[in-house]
Amino acid sequence: MESYHCHALLPNQCGSSLVQTINAPLPLVWSVLRQFDKPQVYKQFISSCKMCAGDGGIGSIREVEVHTGLPAKTSMERLDRLDDDKHVINFSIVGGEHKLVNYSSTTTVNEDKDRKTLVIQSYVVDVPAGSSKEDTCLFTNTIIQCNLRSLAKVTERMSALDKLVCRIEGSIR
Repeated sequence: MESYHCHALLPNQCGSSLVQTINAPLPLVWSVLRQFDKPQVYKQFISSCKMCAGDGGIGSIREVEVHTGLPAKTSMERLDRLDDDKHVINFSIVGGEHKLVNYSSTTTVNEDKDRKTLVIQSYVVDVPAGSSKEDTCLFTNTIIQCNLRSLAKVTERMSALDKLVCRIEGSIR
């Protein structure tokens, strides 16, 4: 965890790490999380995603549209790291209409001792003028927590469906 989630912060930055335990297999969770071109599958604040450069691999840039009601409209995001062996994904926000300036996020996926999937997401972001570190972290943490809970719901449902299909197929044979 230290190699991916410990960040040096500048005086005008804040950051945090958030953890979500998911009762679904790691390969399933990773298969959803690693799709840089489809964040709306589990990120409920995103209404659409368009690839502007690349094919979803490292260096790709996506433009996401954010649902109305949030203090944002669009976000341009670059995929900086995607490691399928170590289950690490890192992206940075490089433009758009929002409050998250110089935002960089790293997410890792691991299996815990109870064979559940542990997702850890950490980030660093500049504190906007007129805002405090506490308010910026609270805002950012709230969005990430919602996204992680949504990832858990989506993948746990997918896992339950997979198990149901396997039972049905087993009873047909």
